[in-house]
Amino acid sequence: MIKNIEHGVVLTLANLVEYQDGQISSRTLAQNPHHSLTLFAFEKGEEISSHKSEGDALVLALDGVGKISIDGREHILHTGEAIVMPAGIPHAVLAEERFKMLLTVCFPDVAP
Repeated sequence: MIKNIEHGVVLTLANLVEYQDGQISSRTLAQNPHHSLTLFAFEKGEEISSHKSEGDALVLALDGVGKISIDGREHILHTGEAIVMPAGIPHAVLAEERFKMLLTVCFPDVAP
């Protein structure tokens, strides 16, 4: 179920999460054992340090410039661009400039 946003109306995703001085702000749109959708706004220089995820993670840049590191390899994302960070591989996000993104994580099926 998608939460924390209005349904049935046209939305500009980048406007649904605000920049905050010296911080990373976020808004969770959906979270369950199968997937998560989260909007993020990073002030310039803010980062999520290297970590691994159990699921594949798609980053869609909504505003600004971000540096995505995947297994030590750096990729620059601009508004409208996307990249997949594979499950089990170390990855990190750094705001080269102010940066907003939609993060979609797809987790593997869980056995009953």
